[in-house]
Amino acid sequence: MRAARRTAVAALLAMGLLGSGGCTQPPSRLVEDAGGCGYKIAFFGALSGGNANLGRHPYDGVRMAVDQYNAANAACPVELSEFDSQGDEKLAPEVAQRVVDDPRILGVVGPQFSGESEAAVPILDQYGVTAITASATRPALAEQGWKVFHRAVGSDAEQGPAAGRYIKRVLNSRRVIVIDDSSAYGKGLADEVRRVLAGVIVKSLSVRVKQTDFSHEVADVAANQADAVFYGGYYAEAAPLLRQLRQGGVRAAFVAADGVKDPGLVEGAGVAAAEGAILTCPCVPPDRIKGSFLTDFRAKFHREPGTYAAEAYDAANILLAGINAGNHTRPSLLAYVDSYVGTGVTKSFKFDNRGEISSASVAIWAYRVVDGRIVPDQMVQEDP
Repeated sequence: MRAARRTAVAALLAMGLLGSGGCTQPPSRLVEDAGGCGYKIAFFGALSGGNANLGRHPYDGVRMAVDQYNAANAACPVELSEFDSQGDEKLAPEVAQRVVDDPRILGVVGPQFSGESEAAVPILDQYGVTAITASATRPALAEQGWKVFHRAVGSDAEQGPAAGRYIKRVLNSRRVIVIDDSSAYGKGLADEVRRVLAGVIVKSLSVRVKQTDFSHEVADVAANQADAVFYGGYYAEAAPLLRQLRQGGVRAAFVAADGVKDPGLVEGAGVAAAEGAILTCPCVPPDRIKGSFLTDFRAKFHREPGTYAAEAYDAANILLAGINAGNHTRPSLLAYVDSYVGTGVTKSFKFDNRGEISSASVAIWAYRVVDGRIVPDQMVQEDP
C-alpha cells in the first residue's frame, strides 16, 4: 500500500537514512541534500517523430511551470532536462537510464505514452525517480506495483466507456466498427470501447503503427455499412485512415480519443475529411482552465495551449512545490508527492495507493472538428 510506504519513508527520513544510502536505490543515483541548489526535473516524451505534437504540447506546460518557478526563486532555480523518447517504447529504456544516471534529477513529468511508460517506469522505479504522467492513460499502468508512478489525468478505464457512451447516446450508432493500432494505448482503449458497445459492434479490426495504406480497412467499413468508426491509436495513423475513409465514400461518424486530439489530424487528413470528427479526452477545455494559465501561456508562446499542456503544467508544479518545500532527495520528493493534496489549474489532486487521482476529479470531454479547428463539444455524462 502506498500509505504504508509513506509511513516507512517518513520514519527513515527522521532517522536520516534516506538520501545517504539507507534505501534500496543504488547510492550513486542519490542526491545528498547539503542545502545547495542545482536540482532538476525532467520531461520524458516525444519531441520528435510522427506523434511529436503529443509530446511538445505537454512540454510547453512543463517549461512554463519551470520558468515561472525560477522567476520567483532566482536564488535557487530548478533546471529542466528534456528527454526525447520519440514516443517509441523500444527507445524508452535507454532514455530512462539516462534520466536515472543524472543524480540531480529528482522527478519526471512523463513518460507521455503508455507503451513507453511500460518500458521506462520500471527503471525509474528501481532508482526512485518520481514520475507524474500527464497523458499516459492505459489503466494497467497503475496496476504494476510501481512506487514512483502517478497519473495527473483520468485513465482509459474512464475515457473508453465515455467514448462508447457518446457513440451510443449522442450519435445513436447501431453499426460500429472498432479499429485499434495494436499499441499498448490504442488496443487498451479500443478494448474498453468494445466492452461498452458489445451489442452494436459489427466488426473489430487491428492495424499497425506507421501503416499508411488502409484500403482493406476502408473496404471492410464500407461492406459492413458501419454508421460509426472508433479508432484507438494516435493521429499519425488516424489522419491517413480518415482521409482514405472519406475518399472511399465512407460517411460513418469518426470517433477517436486523446491520442488523436491534435491539429496533426486535420493537417494529415485534410480539413474536409476531418470535419465533424469526434475526439474524446480527459483534458480540460481552455475556457475551463483555472487561474492565469491561459493568459500566461498566450503571452509566453503567442498561441493556444495544445492537448495536455495544462495537465503537464500541474504535474510539474507538484514536483516543483516539493522541491521548494525542501525535498531535495529522490525518496523525500516521492514521499511528498505520495501525500500531496492540492488544486491545480485543471483539477484537484490527491493520489491513491496506485498513483491515480480520484474519479471525482476526472471529467471526459468530447471535442469536435469544426472548420479545421478542434473545439469542445460536450462533457460526456456518466451512466445514470
